[in-house]
Amino acid sequence: MKLTVIDALSLSDAWFQCLKTALFDGREYVIEQGSFEGMRRREIELVAINISKPGIRPLSPDVPTGVPLPTTDEVIEEYMTYLMTPHREENEEYTYGEFLSPQIEEVIRRYKLGHGTNQMCMCVGNKDSIYQNDPPCLRLVDTRIQDGALHFILYFRSWDLWGGFPTNLGGLQIFKEYMANEIGVEDGEIHAFSKGLHLYEHAWDLAKMVLRLSQE
Repeated sequence: MKLTVIDALSLSDAWFQCLKTALFDGREYVIEQGSFEGMRRREIELVAINISKPGIRPLSPDVPTGVPLPTTDEVIEEYMTYLMTPHREENEEYTYGEFLSPQIEEVIRRYKLGHGTNQMCMCVGNKDSIYQNDPPCLRLVDTRIQDGALHFILYFRSWDLWGGFPTNLGGLQIFKEYMANEIGVEDGEIHAFSKGLHLYEHAWDLAKMVLRLSQE
């Protein structure tokens, strides 16, 4: 598998770079199992995204006039709440919050005892997740405090570049800011990894419009 490394300043910068990479260099294939079965997608098969200033506002990307917004700052704010609360609707197989919320205060408590540790990794999913029709995409929110700042290291097993990425990272950034404030450190970087950052074919033309490319 080819490793792609994206070095970005902001969340928007990271998104635009990933859109371009997926369109021009993504592996195209037909989905045989999972969401949108039978549809094609273009995928960055293994990616490391380093974002040095993820707190730059706005968190949502600015797209050309006429292109539907992939997210808004209001949606991102709501998503952050979803990440931090355990409530699950009857029609939901899982929520990220049901896994993360029990771990948040323990991570904060432990970091207040000392920053020199590698142990503060929050997991999403469990041994039963493999049997779900759509198991969690986000699987790890790992953390580190270094040089006086809290950094997030994220792993997505599968990641929708249009419908997920901007909202996911925006919400996780606000989540990180909250934790940093509670611990009493600065807000730091985001490093995100995935073995399947992809664009479904229904988003290809939208991505081209964002990049101001011909749809031919």
